Amino acid sequence: MKPALRRFWLRVHLYLGLAAGGLFALLGLSGSALVFYLDLDELLNPQTAVVQPAAAPSPDAVFRRLQALHPERDGPWRIEMPLAADRPLLARYYGPPETAGRGFAPLMLTLDPLTLAETSHRFWGDYAMTWLYDLHYTLLAGPTGRTLVGWAGVLLLVSLLTGLVLWWPGPARLRAALKPALRKGRVRLTYDLHVLGGVYGLVLLAVLAFTGVVLALPELARPLVAAVSPLAPGFRGPAGLVEEGGAAISLDAALASARRHFPDGELRWVETPGAQGRPISLRFHRAGEPGRRFARNQVWIDPGSGGVLAIRDTRQDSAGERFLDWMHPLHNGEAFGLAGRLLAFAGGLLPTLLLVTGWLRWRHKCAARRLSAARRVAAR
Repeated sequence: MKPALRRFWLRVHLYLGLAAGGLFALLGLSGSALVFYLDLDELLNPQTAVVQPAAAPSPDAVFRRLQALHPERDGPWRIEMPLAADRPLLARYYGPPETAGRGFAPLMLTLDPLTLAETSHRFWGDYAMTWLYDLHYTLLAGPTGRTLVGWAGVLLLVSLLTGLVLWWPGPARLRAALKPALRKGRVRLTYDLHVLGGVYGLVLLAVLAFTGVVLALPELARPLVAAVSPLAPGFRGPAGLVEEGGAAISLDAALASARRHFPDGELRWVETPGAQGRPISLRFHRAGEPGRRFARNQVWIDPGSGGVLAIRDTRQDSAGERFLDWMHPLHNGEAFGLAGRLLAFAGGLLPTLLLVTGWLRWRHKCAARRLSAARRVAAR
């Protein structure tokens, strides 16, 4: 590489790191914590822990309990089935009056799966893990913050690319350059840690950054994907499907109807129609699907007639839809189980390592330049 071109890439890499490295580190550290979102929330709130493991209750049993606990809340609920027998059942109520004007801030409940006792009653954003989620996804600044996060991911990808260009030893020396080595001496050790962290973490960081960009900037990502592979429009069922004074079908009946389409599926969540008479939505996880908690196989049921309004079968999805479905499970590591989550956790720590070692490397170079200048002056 010509010296002038190398100096250009070095400046780009340096100024990106100095200007945005703190943001990269913030997003990485918050992302590492969110990999274990549910586990940390239970650790911070031990009252939500399940005392006696139990099988998941029926949707109707849960909904009756929610109505008994909160009779004044007649809007839609989302009931999320436990991920394991020793996990609490989660429920959220959209649009509670207590958080009107705050954007996305539903009421969040946890229930014991055996007794259906309410073990926590909180609003999104008022407790640690949801506050951390908003920090990671929007920088606590709403849609503007989400856009900034997305473009930060783009800058991180550029930073990784420039770092790779500066490090690239050529094919003949590649094998030797990939051998991990930490030399003695503060300056050399700092350089080696920066290079090894960037080189060995390159693919992992690139995946996390790329998936983060797609998730944070769907208004840009989806049209690009659709230009290559068609994306089906999401189903939006109308309200008013239950006549005034009429009764909606039971959630168990809706589940029985939906199961005819996904007999091999694990029920993940149910959304109730509420007083507005919206469709009953049921989501199922099936083998081969990358994300379990946020499953994509879905059936919409007419709450008045019990008829099926729409179905989404991920096995019939286009390549573009499958690509988008992988983004969140890749970003949080869920796609590859515990090993994937541990990798995502480690990847979130790397920007801090690169920020600290990069800043120290810059300070070392500045000190070396000052010393060199002083020696030249002294030699005159």
